[in-house]
Amino acid sequence: MTVMEQRGAYRPSPPPAWQPRTDPAPLLPNDEPYRVLGTAAAAEADPALLRRLYAELVRGRRYNTQATALTKQGRLAVYPSSTGQEACEVAAALALTDRDWLFPSYRDTLAAVARGLDPVQALTLLRGDWHTGYDPREHRVAPLCTPLATQLPHAVGLAHAARLKGDDVVALAMVGDGGTSEGDFHEALNFAAVWQAPVVFLVQNNGFAISVPLAKQTAAPSLAHKAVGYGMPGRLVDGNDAAAVHEVLTAAVRHARAGGGPTLVEAITYRVDAHTNADDATRYRGDAEVETWRGHDPIALLEHELTERGHLDEAGIGAARDAAETMAADLRARMNQDPVLDPMDLFAHVYAEPTPQLREQQAQLAAELAAEGDPR
Repeated sequence: MTVMEQRGAYRPSPPPAWQPRTDPAPLLPNDEPYRVLGTAAAAEADPALLRRLYAELVRGRRYNTQATALTKQGRLAVYPSSTGQEACEVAAALALTDRDWLFPSYRDTLAAVARGLDPVQALTLLRGDWHTGYDPREHRVAPLCTPLATQLPHAVGLAHAARLKGDDVVALAMVGDGGTSEGDFHEALNFAAVWQAPVVFLVQNNGFAISVPLAKQTAAPSLAHKAVGYGMPGRLVDGNDAAAVHEVLTAAVRHARAGGGPTLVEAITYRVDAHTNADDATRYRGDAEVETWRGHDPIALLEHELTERGHLDEAGIGAARDAAETMAADLRARMNQDPVLDPMDLFAHVYAEPTPQLREQQAQLAAELAAEGDPR
């Protein structure tokens, strides 16, 4: 008899049956990007909504081209164009109610304008002459965020606080595919899912983080698949199909408002222009690729659907273009006026109660200005 037999051999019992806390199947995204335009679902879409989306897309395209021209004239320091991504921008703005909050990235000036922000105010930060250029509380649009993904935890915090207060508020946070490689993305999604915060995350996957293609950022089947790891639903949508993006985001906002928690939406789109006016996109992508995506232009897709169904005629197309030109002319005229700058504004809107150091600096600047004969 062996020693183990003498002592009584340890026979471990089989492990207890394990079940995941959440069934992952409903959280997984659809296999193909969801589409409305060009499908049977388009017949069910509200024509008035489609026409509104179309008008905003046309205005947004003109806004992008005008802002890009302003950089060449030296009126803007930099402009990250969203040409080709207008469907995501407009749909994000229109999916929200007045009480909701939009958390944009630096490329999402168009979304802020579509939400009602003054076009000049939306460009103020990129002009480099003021803190933000608008009152975030008034417009329920957080400051344009230049650091990648740092706006996402802010969106979660606001949404969670609103729910604790009993406010019926949803936050929609926009981020690019490059932003999903940041730690802030992980932290935001994890906290949002654990807290079941009323947040919608919209990833505009335009193929590149500046010059880095998506394949060098992640090996995931899609960015929407990342949602299941956090315990929230992931949705995949054609980001150039304005009707589809609006439908998916509206459903996600409704889900969040009803207490269902966050959703991660990945919109497959393309950045037609360079990363910014300082970028040479020809160094990392070819013209053929760009032209292929021009054939899937969000304005052309929606215009074709509307005209084919008899919901838009030449007069309607002309009216949308005329309104866009009027906006561009006003933007051009106002941006060509040199702003009146007050150096003392450096100390405004930094802290609700200025710190002793800030007051000391403020007094020092005031003394220097007075010495130079400036009454401020």
